[in-house]
Amino acid sequence: MNKSQHPARWGIFQIEHIYTCIEKTAQVMQVFSMQIIGIWLNQHAVKRFTYLFFLGTILSVVITACSGSYSAAEPEIKLRLVSFSVTKAAHDQIIPKFVEKWQKEHNQKVIFEQSYGGSVAQAADVIAGKQEADIVHLALPLDVIRIQQAGLIKSSWQIRTPRNGIVSRSVAAIVTREGNPRGIKTWADIAQNDVKLIAANPQTSGIGIWELLAFWGSVTQNGGDEATALKYITKVYQNTAALTKDAREASDLFFQQAQGDVLITYENEVILAEKTALKLPYIIPEINISIDNPVAVVDKNVDKHKTRKVAEAFVDFLYSSEAQREFAKLQYRPVNPTVTQEVASQYLPIQTLFTAQDLGGWDMIKTKFLENGAIFDQVKANSKA
Repeated sequence: MNKSQHPARWGIFQIEHIYTCIEKTAQVMQVFSMQIIGIWLNQHAVKRFTYLFFLGTILSVVITACSGSYSAAEPEIKLRLVSFSVTKAAHDQIIPKFVEKWQKEHNQKVIFEQSYGGSVAQAADVIAGKQEADIVHLALPLDVIRIQQAGLIKSSWQIRTPRNGIVSRSVAAIVTREGNPRGIKTWADIAQNDVKLIAANPQTSGIGIWELLAFWGSVTQNGGDEATALKYITKVYQNTAALTKDAREASDLFFQQAQGDVLITYENEVILAEKTALKLPYIIPEINISIDNPVAVVDKNVDKHKTRKVAEAFVDFLYSSEAQREFAKLQYRPVNPTVTQEVASQYLPIQTLFTAQDLGGWDMIKTKFLENGAIFDQVKANSKA
């Protein structure tokens, strides 16, 4: 973490780090204090000195452990990044720039171990310990909140990073077949009887949740009531033959295997498809959702791996103009104000841009839409009827 750039976050980190060290020291003292006191009272001066030396050695080990979590003494250090499926193209450009910068400044080589997949599933793997991520860059804040609630990330994660932890943004795009034979122009058109939709599963992927919220908000943020919204999304999911596990699989089905009439995906994903000569017409709806992608250091894992310093430096680097320009090249909407101004003209304007907060915030969204028996389960049941 850069102290001069983020003094408030640096202060929070220092307090947390001191508290952790105090905890470690207290644990050691608790184990040995009673034993040493008893021995002290029954031994002569030479043996007393020996036990004091032994205690001092133990405390030195504790202090070393405290400082080791952000030590950069090794010639190489491994950093584990777990992210959602469509960010790989951006990280392939950003990571080498960071590695070069860190090598130059610290004379240490950073080796990245990377994993990409559906955001919900990735978060579940981190929680289960199947992937010991040092850093997570996920599709939606709810996935980071889940990891936090599991005790792996401290509750201050949004305070410790700029923009409340949001490092990249996008909006929803509706992709159609050449010539748009179904005449899809708005969200409402997707509910037509003859439309076949390719959509992702909200239970395994971030794009699946963003799609669900975009469908719902296209009604409620445009003057419609919740009964109308429920009827609409039920019809939409009836038009879905199967739900894919993540955004990449949905794109492959639509672009590579030519399945479906309509695909809902990230705006940046459409541009990536265009770069591979799979250019198809798409619409950026005037009523749209701000798709906010968070990043966070996984506190428990960086302390275990002794990678906190380099992990926090990489997170800071993701907000730099250099990294944000790489996100922008792939049509992510940057969060760095300088880069936002530089590239503003390359994005289509959004008339009504709503957020997760407009739908009640992530706690309400989880309860209302995603838990067992909530709206999505009801929609699935009705779609099969």
